[in-house]
Amino acid sequence: MKTLAPSEWTARLRDHEARVENLLADHLARKSRNEPHPVEDFLFTYYSVRPSQLRVWHPGPGIGLLEAPAYADRRGYTVVDGAATLAPAEITRRSDTVKWIRALLSSTLDRQPQFGCFGLHEWAMVYRTPEVRHAAWPLRLGAEGTDQVVESHRIGCSHFDAFRFFTSPARPLNVVQPTRESQPALEQGGCLHANMDLYKWAGKLMPLTPSSLVLDCFELARDVRTLDMRASPYDLAALGYSPVRIETPDGKAEYIAAQRTFADRARPLRRQLVSLCDELLG
Repeated sequence: MKTLAPSEWTARLRDHEARVENLLADHLARKSRNEPHPVEDFLFTYYSVRPSQLRVWHPGPGIGLLEAPAYADRRGYTVVDGAATLAPAEITRRSDTVKWIRALLSSTLDRQPQFGCFGLHEWAMVYRTPEVRHAAWPLRLGAEGTDQVVESHRIGCSHFDAFRFFTSPARPLNVVQPTRESQPALEQGGCLHANMDLYKWAGKLMPLTPSSLVLDCFELARDVRTLDMRASPYDLAALGYSPVRIETPDGKAEYIAAQRTFADRARPLRRQLVSLCDELLG
């Protein structure tokens, strides 16, 4: 175990707190005004990590904090030779979850990324229905134009948690029918949602996950979500989001280029999470 003196770990704590406040500032300001945001609220509504949880700094496994009484009383921690550290009992209690996450992420790492979906999952979520999720924002091509885009494309969504929000008429159009059970066999590193979900898995393992890794995954998820909604059927120009017109050849090329960049950013984070799981299981 590496033991950190108070001056060392409190400096890391302060850096973490400053980084979190910068990431949360816009969301908290909007929340105080009761002002919803169709793009960025996703990180705080779909994912279960609350801002108050993000603010807590966790050093990760193998780190002891000297003179840290607040951590001694925190769930998941214990004191060993005067240093607060993750409790072995907490790691044991979470072992099944760690194993499942490791299996999913390692299988995704081993699979060739695919870059041909063009973000059509968001279009399939509003196909032939008047009840859209972001009703305050118009469809860029209107309902009929949106339906035509869906019908004129091959829909190949491999991500269960995106597919489950497809409308009933859209589901049979998908070339695969993802289930929770088939998730480890289908997820691949080109998928925007699989890469956003690195934040979910990092958060699910808290407090075992080093907070720096959680925030790296948060930042990736924020940037991926922006592309996800720019390529969606919604017109978000009033919020400053220029559309990625995936119904055109230029838009498809723009989407694939961004998708490849995010896959490259996600790969080392996925590897870090797999390594964390290995360390916890070992």
